[in-house]
Amino acid sequence: MDDMLNNLETYGYVVLFLYSFGGGFLALMGAGVLSYTGHMDLGTSILVAFTANFIGDLVLFYMGRYNKKDVMGYLHKHKRKLALSHLLMKKHGSWVIFLQKYVYGIKTLIPLAIGITKYDLKKFAILNLFASAIWSLVIGLGSFMAGEAIRSAYEIIALRPWIAPLALISIIALVWWYLSLTTKKKKA
Repeated sequence: MDDMLNNLETYGYVVLFLYSFGGGFLALMGAGVLSYTGHMDLGTSILVAFTANFIGDLVLFYMGRYNKKDVMGYLHKHKRKLALSHLLMKKHGSWVIFLQKYVYGIKTLIPLAIGITKYDLKKFAILNLFASAIWSLVIGLGSFMAGEAIRSAYEIIALRPWIAPLALISIIALVWWYLSLTTKKKKA
């Protein structure tokens, strides 16, 4: 266990950066809890996650804008999610840039979808800067403050290992159900 914690102290920020480049919700939560236990620095973790998340969304936007042909090949399998992204953008406007940080399943599609449209790059970059900052602060500080509760939950799960797969399957089923419901074809 000590070797694992030493490796996290050494390579944890690199892992956090790479994971946050494409989302990073769980990695930042883990870093917040490890900061609570004293194995990582909270400020550094938040800064690393913020930087990676900001750059990652800009890269996705750029890919959507300048590699539209290649991106559309990837998005062919996700037509309904892409349509949901466009509908959310029409309905909620720029707020979608803030909301997408917290919604699994569309957090990578939204920047791609926005990049495909004629949305202004500078406006996206500024909104993404603020959205990434708020996201990293909320998740980082929230997981740090909930550190004791998360550690207690971990101890319960360690005693009853069947709880973790059951909870994971339930979460996946709920996300799948939600995405299926929101992207379902409506009968005319």
